[in-house]
Amino acid sequence: MSKLRILYAATEIDPFLQTTKVAELLRRLPAAMQEAGAEIRIFVPRFGIINERKNRLHEVVRLSGINIAVGDDEKPLVIKVASIPTAKLQVYFIDNEDYFHRKSALVDKNDKFHADNDERAIFFCKGVLETVKKLGWSPDIVHCNDWMTSLIPLYLKTTYKKDPVFKDAKSVFTVYS
Repeated sequence: MSKLRILYAATEIDPFLQTTKVAELLRRLPAAMQEAGAEIRIFVPRFGIINERKNRLHEVVRLSGINIAVGDDEKPLVIKVASIPTAKLQVYFIDNEDYFHRKSALVDKNDKFHADNDERAIFFCKGVLETVKKLGWSPDIVHCNDWMTSLIPLYLKTTYKKDPVFKDAKSVFTVYS
């Protein structure tokens, strides 16, 4: 029997970004599943508060370079990658200068949500699925964590329904409070 393939999509993951305790859970759960024999891929946004040098992020040119449609605009997708050394896990970062380079994650200095968080979520969700397609890696389970990933299950049932990479994928959506 082949290994169970699990795709995790989340807003944060320890040690790269930890705004809540969910970040630690999202490091431990994939690590535990990998130790149990599952094949894991993890995707998070590359928010501007993530230190690329300290965390050794580097661009994956072969995965970057496509445009993602958000409304009437198309924005370039940049994929970066880094490893969690203690867990031997690789994390893919969805990046775009317009959406993710400000020095905050989801809220501004006044603790107000960014006005374009909806567009950022659309870009992130589409970016995850397009990157997985480019990898040619078919997940059995797509585990979406928190609101920023909430469009992925919808896209799997509509836009990507007939895509061979996702045809057998089941989605799980987890919300934390």
